[in-house]
Amino acid sequence: MRSREKMKWFTLCVGFLVTGLAQCRSNAFKNNKDLDPEVNMNISEIIRRWGYPAEEYEVVTEDGYILSVNRIPHGIKTKTLQEPKPAVFLQHGLLAAGSNWVTNLPNTSLGFLLADAGFDVWLGNSRGNTWSRKHVKLNPKQTAYWAFSYDEMAKKDLPAVIDFITKTTGQEQIFYVGHSQGTTIAFIAFSTMPELASKIKMFFALAPVATVAFTASPMTKLSVFPENLIWDIFGRKIFFPQNELIKFFATKFCSKKPLDVLCGNIFFLLCGFDEQNLNMTRTPVYTTHCPAGTSVQNMVHWAQAVKSGKLMAFDYGKAGNMAHYNQSTPPVYNVKDMKVPTALWSGGQDTLADPSDVGVLLTQIPNLVYHRNIQHWEHLDFIWGLDSPQEMYDDMIKLMHEQL
Repeated sequence: MRSREKMKWFTLCVGFLVTGLAQCRSNAFKNNKDLDPEVNMNISEIIRRWGYPAEEYEVVTEDGYILSVNRIPHGIKTKTLQEPKPAVFLQHGLLAAGSNWVTNLPNTSLGFLLADAGFDVWLGNSRGNTWSRKHVKLNPKQTAYWAFSYDEMAKKDLPAVIDFITKTTGQEQIFYVGHSQGTTIAFIAFSTMPELASKIKMFFALAPVATVAFTASPMTKLSVFPENLIWDIFGRKIFFPQNELIKFFATKFCSKKPLDVLCGNIFFLLCGFDEQNLNMTRTPVYTTHCPAGTSVQNMVHWAQAVKSGKLMAFDYGKAGNMAHYNQSTPPVYNVKDMKVPTALWSGGQDTLADPSDVGVLLTQIPNLVYHRNIQHWEHLDFIWGLDSPQEMYDDMIKLMHEQL
């Protein structure tokens, strides 16, 4: 099929999808008594469902975005242990949300396991996702609200949230855990802001993404299209938010054909997953919380990253770059400037955090204290893998305790 015909079919498919999203109604899935109740819960409600304490805060960034931050202050069995408890901040990846860390059962969810291990657990939500869609002045209906990418998440969101956690807990340093894009923004922030980096006791990079030069993820297909066409197709606002159509398919068909539903979910398509290592009975919960949305500009930034093979700032074009950066090309970020002690886990079957990209990254981290490649893992095993406790979480917790 010629490229013009492919483009036509792609545009047509997207058009049908967007039309379906706009026309779908919410009451189609609310009255199903067999549904897992977490389908319709927010993050705090999910946490409380399992008997854990939940707190929720709003953090305002330097540029006015209001971010929702969830907290599990202690575990079920650790309430009376060490005070103050060491703080751990968990940052989700692309198109995801803080719910990633608690949507498995408690014995396989990192958020719950850390709380029971004696930690004060904080869950971040990047600007523009389901739970962080507020601003002091702008409205999400305005195009100006969506003028951001992972640049702003690194330079605005992380400093605001990390500062809030250290001030609230009274701790000078915290542990940082990032998955996928959660590692990308950390590489940028910790390599360019030494003061912020000094507040991180150890950085745990799960499925790390600095460059995507070798990625085989379907996300690479986006980079094939000219940027103007991407803007024309998707507009200049939100990219794949959680919506009623996704919830309808997830709740009506997940229990019967979970794999089909996962394959039809853009989040799972982009990231890749191993159905044999997922709790398939949880798929309605997974798919009604992810995708959680991001900006189209963020997706364009990722398309730029695929084309350039570099970890660099958003490319506004020559004139735009001069206005934003006072140079004709976007700045390139250097991971070698990051001094934070870093423990890294990679997956041998990961098509997004490709082993070849990870191989390059490993040579650039100056303070790498631990690395393990889990050969059979794909991108989502790091947050939802059934074997994640024995393959990774237990070692993470051990490393954290050694730093106390």
